[in-house]
Amino acid sequence: MMTASPHPRVSASSRPLLVIVGPTAVGKTALSLHLAGRLGGEVISADSRLFYRGMDIGTAKPPPEEQARVPHHLIDIADPDETVGLAEFKRLAEQAITEVHARGRPPMLVGGTGQYVRAVVEGWTPPAVPPNPALRAELEEQARREGAGALHARLAALDAEAAARIDPRNIRRVIRALEVCLLTGRPFSAQRVRTPPAYRTLQIGLTMDRAALYARVDARVEGMMGAGLLEEVRGLLEAGYGWDLPAMSGLGYIQFRPYFEGRATLEEVVAEIKRATRRFIRHQYNWFRLSDPRIHWFDVDRTPPEEIEAFVGGWLNHNERERRV
Repeated sequence: MMTASPHPRVSASSRPLLVIVGPTAVGKTALSLHLAGRLGGEVISADSRLFYRGMDIGTAKPPPEEQARVPHHLIDIADPDETVGLAEFKRLAEQAITEVHARGRPPMLVGGTGQYVRAVVEGWTPPAVPPNPALRAELEEQARREGAGALHARLAALDAEAAARIDPRNIRRVIRALEVCLLTGRPFSAQRVRTPPAYRTLQIGLTMDRAALYARVDARVEGMMGAGLLEEVRGLLEAGYGWDLPAMSGLGYIQFRPYFEGRATLEEVVAEIKRATRRFIRHQYNWFRLSDPRIHWFDVDRTPPEEIEAFVGGWLNHNERERRV
């Protein structure tokens, strides 16, 4: 499945940026490696889970040999007890894109974290309000006491626009929006700044039959367990990284908490990771909609990588010809 022409409307700049999006487990990493190898590109990760050192198996991080074969950026840039916020990611991503352009290579922004992708592609910069640990602790306690819905309702009363965009289950994002509202006295949504980036952007979306994707997810989770995911989580806990850290609350890690606290079996943990991954996939399809005309969608079961390569190569060549005019 493919939509639109390889020569979409572009910005005034001739610097290309290829973006590869889609749900987890659909094959973004494999395609990015193929395209980077064939087209001389470099990969810039837009997957927030890949930032953290020591969290390799549960995040399906590209192995060292693949990262050595193709230059990768924004992987293993922080320890699990550090936070890489949206503003910091955007700064680092734009810096990496500039450096890749300076080497005469096409940068490839790859990942399934919709908010991070849009920050670069659409030029959104979040409010520059530093975290307030005391306020966050207070809001987290309210969420535990009254539920995520109550916290989201509080945000809706202060900033209906932000509440409409944020999934009530995403407590971290709800808390951040509330934090900005309460500390500044202004709506979170009114403080976002948009500066369209100076790139010509081609967005590639990967999709596949949902049932087949879920089966692939189940197989991948089983593979992670066989590769030592339990031991990876145990090692993180023994290193002093607690469940309250944003990195440890991510998919593939927080589901182990009941097991280590004696409240669940390992089989129950594996089943919950599979269920949570399916929910995450549905959330990703809400971010990257098949109807979005800016994204050129390919069904990976029906489209060989060589066809996508030809599509992207045609766009890059067209871009280069226009640059020389």
